[in-house]
Amino acid sequence: MELIRHTIRARETYEVKIESSLLWECALGIAAVTNTRLISHMEKPMEEWDNIKKKLSNELLNELDIVQKHNTWKALLQLLHQKEFDSLHMFVDYINHLSDRTLRFICLPYIGSDFQQLRCDASTTDETAIKDMQEVTENNSFFPKYVEYISSSDADFLKRHLVTVMTGWYEAIIKPEEKQLRNILEKDKKLKESMYKKMTAEELVEWATGGIIYHPEPSVKNVMLIPQYTYRPWNIEADIEETKVFYYSVSDESIRDTKPYAVNPSLVLRYKALGDETRMRMVKLLSEGECSLQEITERLALGKTTAHHHLKILKTAKLVDTETSKYKLKQQALHWMNEEMGIYLSQ
Repeated sequence: MELIRHTIRARETYEVKIESSLLWECALGIAAVTNTRLISHMEKPMEEWDNIKKKLSNELLNELDIVQKHNTWKALLQLLHQKEFDSLHMFVDYINHLSDRTLRFICLPYIGSDFQQLRCDASTTDETAIKDMQEVTENNSFFPKYVEYISSSDADFLKRHLVTVMTGWYEAIIKPEEKQLRNILEKDKKLKESMYKKMTAEELVEWATGGIIYHPEPSVKNVMLIPQYTYRPWNIEADIEETKVFYYSVSDESIRDTKPYAVNPSLVLRYKALGDETRMRMVKLLSEGECSLQEITERLALGKTTAHHHLKILKTAKLVDTETSKYKLKQQALHWMNEEMGIYLSQ
């Protein structure tokens, strides 16, 4: 049956907020160094991670063991979302003055507005509520055990652990590179803010995260973009009240040394990808619709090896993507090239 729309109301979307802080970088560093499954796939080589661990005190290493076992990095991120903290001292003071129940409530994961009462009950160490919350979160890889740990832990012990691991990591890892890290995060934040003036909220999220398409959800009013350097090239997604959070990887442009007339390597890569007649023909073909490799070779009279080579270059430049064995042109990526070039020329 065909649908006839009799409405002029625009589709609802969300507002984007962009925030940066060394405290986010600190908490994410703690998460990264204890993520044994993913750490070997991060941009920073294992040798560098091993050298970092050698700098840490035995006390901090013991606290990191707790983080690894119980995923208490999640608690740090939940706490950081409560307000803007100007310094580590302010964050530590905030934690120490929380009531036991409030601490547990904040640290427990947000799983939707319909479950806020359950989260509240679990924060009182109610065993039935804890079990119910574990059942609701059973599809998450670590939430059930995390819920049990947060709900049953002694609040004073939990405070001491969170303060110790956060302070220890900040002093040992963040502080020696404080100026450089702050410059990287602030530079990337400003870049995203500049692009937000030229993009819709959904376009900005996709561009900032390198391709995550996040459509509006009824219960989500805001999306928070938080630049991070530690987890490159990975993005981390989280949920808090009425907000979707993306801790996204800072761009190449933000981490390279500032030189006169320096240009974003990713932008150069995209222009180079288009600087070939065969690839331009592919872009033209894909602008008309998705195509399989077979369709591309037949319509452009190319060998499969040649077509695959050029498609790989276009994919590396993030101009083309694959969905269900078909190639698709990322139309917005072409549009963003003009916007990025405009920002580059105006700097």
